[in-house]
Amino acid sequence: MIRKSCVLMVILVFVFGMKSVQDSKSAAGNLSVTADDAMVEKLCGGFKFTEGPISDKAGNVYFTDIPNNRIHKWSIEGKVSTFLENSGGANGLYFDKKGRLTACAGGLRQLLRIDMNGSIEVLAEKFEGKRFNSPNDLWIDSKGGVYFTDPRYGNRDNMELGEHVYYLSPDKKKLIRVIDDMVKPNGLIGSIDGKKLYVADPGSRKTFVYDINKDGSLSGKKLFAEQGSDGMTVDERGNIYLTDKGVTIYNPDGEKIETIEVGERPSNVCFGGKDNKTLFMTARTSFYSIEMNVKGANR
Repeated sequence: MIRKSCVLMVILVFVFGMKSVQDSKSAAGNLSVTADDAMVEKLCGGFKFTEGPISDKAGNVYFTDIPNNRIHKWSIEGKVSTFLENSGGANGLYFDKKGRLTACAGGLRQLLRIDMNGSIEVLAEKFEGKRFNSPNDLWIDSKGGVYFTDPRYGNRDNMELGEHVYYLSPDKKKLIRVIDDMVKPNGLIGSIDGKKLYVADPGSRKTFVYDINKDGSLSGKKLFAEQGSDGMTVDERGNIYLTDKGVTIYNPDGEKIETIEVGERPSNVCFGGKDNKTLFMTARTSFYSIEMNVKGANR
């Protein structure tokens, strides 16, 4: 059913989405990040709750459908397929330098590494002997270390840990807790130079930025935006993309520069496509895109 609804379906989404982008461009002038006359396109639908988009080096985008327990692939040819069944309730995804997919398997309460042949390795499942809540989103630094958030949505009866943020060392042997004072951490992304980490706390409706220390720990917490976010990404200019009612774009100084409205409430975003200048958005039951003037910084 998903394949049938996706392969030939490219729907222009609502005039409202287009108007929001144009209005932002007027304010931003030549610095606009969205392409001229850009329109949000619905690429495919029929899912239950899409999340976790990330592109590989070729520009193919992988994303999750959490309730359906699957990871899908949107190819650069514009076709959707199922990459992995029984994904462990995978949410956030990220590729490492070797082309392996790391996944926050919230249903299994684990951090997983998935090879392209489908073999799966558990990277982490406990902190100080206690099981994670539901790993949600992640970012891999240049050394191969993994930052990931561990909130809990829904039933809270079997929680063994608070809702925190962790760092798994590049050799996967050491796990440290790097943030322990958020209400409900969710989306996160590193800066282009790898020196800062942006972490959203939708529980407090704020996003913060931290300095990354040599050992992976964080310091220098600062408020970045008076807005929480589910997922996020960064472009080649260092702009940060947050998801809430729409996709809100902030420059590195925390100034709002553009807003993109989508047909459904977006959960996460990433850049992909052949030239890495297409912004892909997971939003509830569907998968969307819009053409950009900038490239993503994720590959």
